[in-house]
Amino acid sequence: MMRAYDIIARKRDGLRLSAEEIDFMVRGFVEGLISDYQMSAFLMAAYIKGLNEEETINLTRSMIASGRCVDLSSVKGIKVDKHSTGGVGDTTTLILAPLVAAAGVPVAKMSGRALGHTGGTLDKLESIPGFNVNLSKEQFIGQVNRIGVAIAGATADIVPADKKIYALRDVTATVSSIPLIASSVMGKKIAGGADAIVLDVKTGSGAFMETLSESRKLAEMLVTIGHKMGRQTVAIISDMDQPLGFAVGNALEVKEAIDTLKGKGPPDLAELCFTLGSYMLVLAGIVSKPEEGRALLKDTLSTGKALDKFGQLIEAQRGDPDVLSDQGILPRSSMVEDYLAGKEGYILSMDAKKIGEAVMELGAGRETKESAVDLSVGLVLYRKVGDRVEFGEPIVKIHANHYGKLQKAISILKEAIIISDERPQPRPLIYDIITENKVSR
Repeated sequence: MMRAYDIIARKRDGLRLSAEEIDFMVRGFVEGLISDYQMSAFLMAAYIKGLNEEETINLTRSMIASGRCVDLSSVKGIKVDKHSTGGVGDTTTLILAPLVAAAGVPVAKMSGRALGHTGGTLDKLESIPGFNVNLSKEQFIGQVNRIGVAIAGATADIVPADKKIYALRDVTATVSSIPLIASSVMGKKIAGGADAIVLDVKTGSGAFMETLSESRKLAEMLVTIGHKMGRQTVAIISDMDQPLGFAVGNALEVKEAIDTLKGKGPPDLAELCFTLGSYMLVLAGIVSKPEEGRALLKDTLSTGKALDKFGQLIEAQRGDPDVLSDQGILPRSSMVEDYLAGKEGYILSMDAKKIGEAVMELGAGRETKESAVDLSVGLVLYRKVGDRVEFGEPIVKIHANHYGKLQKAISILKEAIIISDERPQPRPLIYDIITENKVSR
């Protein structure tokens, strides 16, 4: 007879756990047979001693088995999902979904809300007046079949173990474990019905994995799990040492996404979307090479097809499509103030995590009993790392609704943005692309 105590002790001592032992812990926790304190002890043991490849794959399987899987077989074509490990100013889903759908690939995307210092796709979409992120399974699949794209929140019965376990990881300092992150990400993606998966693994100050070596380990683990579980999987390692694009904040990022779909967005945001999207097209079998995918995506952008598809998505989910021509209908803050350079020189760093925290401080974070998510607040960057600034020159435009929160955000920005006499060496946007044949063995 299995006992949680014995399984915890085995992992504490660095022993390998069987698939049955891992499933016992996950299933027992979801069913309320294993307590929070026992699961917390198990997670800490796994964090410290680690989980090998087989254990991580078995944990992923148990996570998936804790709920139901979405059956997308009635949707024609190869369904390719995209997932980001979390970033600041990461608006890629709002651009990629219509961009890729306009190129002929069905996009059935389940997204989440703000987590820690990172923004949430659902919060951003809800900045659009009337936009409904709560779709039934029938509505979700029907919309993908009708217009080729849908973005919605996952229902509670999809990988329920993940939500319960993450709540413990969040308060027990066990979030940044590669096996635990990998099983969480891939469990949700596979349960979501994807045939193939493209992953955007962030690295840098604003990422959960801050070093390139740790980000590469995570990317390789994600790709390995995907292929072992019968899903074509590619991981792109991209920079998150500074925010992506210029806008950080829900409504502000929606405006930037629309600008990008009009061909007028920030170069780094557009480039990352083309890279991720080109691999989505390859995995979907629309093109044979990423270069061909990039050309097709640029065509859908330049001809306005991608923007039209975003309009169809907004209208299908009861949002106001007039937002494409009039971003003034998006929520707007009551206060706007510039953060100024305290000296002349070059911007040496813009700590993405701290900038994300500044935006959360303004009220754009997760909804709580005390306060709702403020969709109108955030930051718009005038400059990025490596740019020259003069004393007193505006660096960031702050959108706020509360003077006290505005002042706290300013104090965080003083720590986040460093100006130097020397121009820093540029960091690449894309560090590596991990496919199955590139995984270290």
